[in-house]
Amino acid sequence: MRADIAIIGGTGVGNRLELLGGRPFALPTPFGLVRGRLVPWKGVPIALIHRHGFGHRVPPHRIAFRAMAWGMARLGVRACFATAAVGSLRPELPAGSVAVCTDFLDLTGRNLTLFESAVRHTDFSEPMGETPTRLLKEACAGMDLRVPERCVYVGMNGPRYETPAEVRMLAKLGGDVVGMTASSEAIACREAGVDYGCLALVANLGTGLSESTLSHREVEETVARVSGTALAAVLEAAEALALR
Repeated sequence: MRADIAIIGGTGVGNRLELLGGRPFALPTPFGLVRGRLVPWKGVPIALIHRHGFGHRVPPHRIAFRAMAWGMARLGVRACFATAAVGSLRPELPAGSVAVCTDFLDLTGRNLTLFESAVRHTDFSEPMGETPTRLLKEACAGMDLRVPERCVYVGMNGPRYETPAEVRMLAKLGGDVVGMTASSEAIACREAGVDYGCLALVANLGTGLSESTLSHREVEETVARVSGTALAAVLEAAEALALR
């Protein structure tokens, strides 16, 4: 069992991955079981992983990030393309827009590492994988999706949303979008030797930047409107990598 490329679908996109079919797999790892499906996409085996599980039942702080990363490495995955629903810390990134993450601030407090019993210091001079990040940008450009040149993702633990004061602080720290998963995935994948790129789907303006209160239903409805386009961009990037 092997896969050249992996795709992680988050809120709104994970369910769309299920429509691609494929053969289910369950791979044991030292960090738990990772489940997904193997799909022969354009003649290339791709591992599809629903980040929150079937039915969106796994909350962000309980996702088995290490198991996913270790499992992808075991499958032989060269690069992972992920989508993540995010809140915007900048009014110029409105709900419904997309951005390719280029850097991150990890404020989750999860202390996540694959090396619990070894002294291993991993370089993060290039926070996101250069190749998947570039291919995601090229795919978006080819679909006339305007994305900023840079996008700093701020990882928070969740599952609650941020306060207005936190949103102001995160913006002052240099963040552009805020979410609960991608920074953990980036760390785990880098330690596992898997190139990682993330397409952020802006579901809402951060608390305090909008006059209305925030609900998860609102997030899901907004992401649903752009999830098809986002998945198309991810598949385009995955195909470009497969043809290299």
